[in-house]
Amino acid sequence: MSRKKTQSYTEEFRREAVRRSDQPGNTAASVARELGIHPGQIYNWRRQFTRLSDKQFNSVDGVDYSKAESEAIRKLRRENETLKKENEFLKKVSAYFAKSQE
Repeated sequence: MSRKKTQSYTEEFRREAVRRSDQPGNTAASVARELGIHPGQIYNWRRQFTRLSDKQFNSVDGVDYSKAESEAIRKLRRENETLKKENEFLKKVSAYFAKSQE
């Protein structure tokens, strides 16, 4: 038995199919018929596009959603939380010393 070879589509093709199906007056089924693909494929691409998976659609409107960029954002958020806690501590300490000098 021979395996059926699956068709791979470029990210640009996928984006265009999703964009066209989102336009008023178009449906995923009509766009799929025009492109010769199954309508479910457009729904899958739309779902992947909104989830911004690691392997597909890494950049949207000039914003990089790649794994490296996401890790940098997580690191900055952790650092921000640490700095907030330190700031709260320093506020309490300064209030304590301000009371003791009175």
